[in-house]
Amino acid sequence: MGTKAIDPQSIRNVTVVGDPDETGRVVHHLLRRSGKPRTSTEPVIHWAPGRAEHTIRVAELSSRAPLAELEREIRVADGLVFVVHAGRRGGPRLETLLRVADDHQVARLCLITGLDDPGADFDRCVRTIAETRGATPLPLQIPIGSGAAFGGVIDLVQILALQPLAAELYGPHWHLAENRYRALVDTVLDHPVPGPHPGELPLNQFHHRVRRRTRIGDLVPILCSAAPKSNDTAPLLDAMVRYLPSPLDVCQPEHALDY
Repeated sequence: MGTKAIDPQSIRNVTVVGDPDETGRVVHHLLRRSGKPRTSTEPVIHWAPGRAEHTIRVAELSSRAPLAELEREIRVADGLVFVVHAGRRGGPRLETLLRVADDHQVARLCLITGLDDPGADFDRCVRTIAETRGATPLPLQIPIGSGAAFGGVIDLVQILALQPLAAELYGPHWHLAENRYRALVDTVLDHPVPGPHPGELPLNQFHHRVRRRTRIGDLVPILCSAAPKSNDTAPLLDAMVRYLPSPLDVCQPEHALDY
């Protein structure tokens, strides 16, 4: 049998950074969602958010590792997923790692976990990213409540596809979803959108804009883990494919990396 050729543009080399308990849990759920057993130290996931299948190579990086090792691994990474527990203050180590990624213009996503924790604070996590120089946080999902009142996740990107049915679908949560959705569109377009219906931005243009600005370290898309309500990691896999760069993108001139 011949070897299947892989288009380099369909490859995503993703390093998941955070507490090893949290990153291990995330990678486990990613593999289970894709139907793959964990058989190696660097799992490979095949995922197709559209018609084209993509190959996602996943590595884990413990935030407890020596700082010099963390800096080296972040500097040479194609793309990162920072796993941040909403119930714990990130502290100077998280801020340092975010700054290293920013200094080297490494594309990154952020996954907020632990939203059912009694001390969970989603907005605090967003502020931590916002206060790290350079990148603008871009929540693509928001939690419904927190702690014992955590009721799941609202996917703001879906509002783009669901207009004008979104208000009916989200019911009592529509006011919150609409305000966050407006902020999302304003950030992606880099200017406020007037009028009652800011959702005329086509979905493919939205993904293109977010990917372009994430790839150069200008935006940090933020997603929420819906656990324990749901362990569905499809939104995270979709975001890895849509917004993180391929190995070819990392070599483009706009990445002013100082190796």
